[in-house]
Amino acid sequence: MDSIYSVQDEYKKEHGLTKVRAIHNQNYRRNGTKSYVHLLRKYNFEPTKAGPYFRVSRPKQRGLISEKFRAALGGRVTQERVLVKKESAEPGASHGEVTAEDSQNDMLYLCKVTVGTPPQSLMLDFDTGSANFWVFSKALSSSQEKDHNVFDPSESTTWDCGVDTLTVGGLSIKKQTVEIAKTLSDQFVSNTGDGLLGLAFSKINTVQNGDKADPQATPVENMIKQDDIPEEAALFTSAFYSSRDAVTSKSFYTFGFIDQGLVDESGEDIHWVDIDNSEGFWSFPSESASINGEKIPRESNTAIADTGTTLVLISDDVADALYAQIPGATYSWFNQGYIFPIDTTADDLPDFKVDVGGKEFHIQKEDLAFAPTDDGESWYGGVQSRGILPFDILGDTFLKSVYAIWDQGNTRFGVVPKIEETQNLTPPTATGEEIGEERTRVTSLVMAAADRIDPVSVPL
Repeated sequence: MDSIYSVQDEYKKEHGLTKVRAIHNQNYRRNGTKSYVHLLRKYNFEPTKAGPYFRVSRPKQRGLISEKFRAALGGRVTQERVLVKKESAEPGASHGEVTAEDSQNDMLYLCKVTVGTPPQSLMLDFDTGSANFWVFSKALSSSQEKDHNVFDPSESTTWDCGVDTLTVGGLSIKKQTVEIAKTLSDQFVSNTGDGLLGLAFSKINTVQNGDKADPQATPVENMIKQDDIPEEAALFTSAFYSSRDAVTSKSFYTFGFIDQGLVDESGEDIHWVDIDNSEGFWSFPSESASINGEKIPRESNTAIADTGTTLVLISDDVADALYAQIPGATYSWFNQGYIFPIDTTADDLPDFKVDVGGKEFHIQKEDLAFAPTDDGESWYGGVQSRGILPFDILGDTFLKSVYAIWDQGNTRFGVVPKIEETQNLTPPTATGEEIGEERTRVTSLVMAAADRIDPVSVPL
């Protein structure tokens, strides 16, 4: 690794690269069920555990002629599976549409980037489970622009037919396709952030040219194509820390270099695993899990790492075994997830590990407790059912326990452990966080201007 670090150090110094602060979004309100519904929508999967949310088959609407009328005329009816919400657990209870209020639409972390020349600042969600790069723009109505940073192509001298220069952490990525939002649904307008920066692979980019798919290269793919990027620097990294602790500004990304100090602090060498990006995700083998030292074999199982997901989703057998080891834990139909008593201590929780390419890593205990339920009596667990998905999703609940190196140039994923010295299971109601004291809403305009949002900030 010394030779790799040497190349990165030289490149970092030459280009003035810096860490990108992953700012804890003060407006974000943890809610376990809403986070699960967000994933049901994002990954479009069928749940296998009972609860208010499930899928039904409905005729797919195409154009102005309804599918029912099309069938009456002898045409073929296309069915689609639609997520709906059941009013109660009673047999035959009615169900209705899932609204924006049912889902977690805001993001836990936001990062500052600039687009164009001169640079225009935006606060974006960095998402390794997506490959799109879109931003709020001046094409939106004034009401949708309100409280957001918006990109104005007419003010950029480097804007050219949908491409411009993106700068992140001091690294300039030229000729990057920028998706300009012209209209947005309420769920996006109500978000704190100004758009999305996808860090997956372009196979799942959803740009279209007319009616045809026209996937565009992601920022990191374009970064790698630039002639001045050495192979050793064709990567990015992420380090997330708990928002429950006194200092919440430590989370960060880097582009083009690895934080050697954080690797050294782990006391371990980076564990590397080759990734399979054939489906557009950061996918790797994950063939075991351990609960209190007892290994659960999971032959041929795979997982993806996703910074745009707060929870860990895992197969039902592993989830069942995990919560069987937590006193008082139960599955809740109403919350559509596993819950356990709010007064649970770290000593009550099991040691839980998941495999990343042949080596198991802890999920720290405090992150097994994701959010209080609405009644404040239970924790909604940070690990939940993946439903019929054929792979696990390792979101922030896992990623807070490791320093992750996303080596896109060499199609591999690297991790070292990063466990907090103390585990904090203090409910938010006792600290004034999330559901306690009222907070003044902070806009992305303020965040971009201050480059931080937390009252306590530390140097990166």
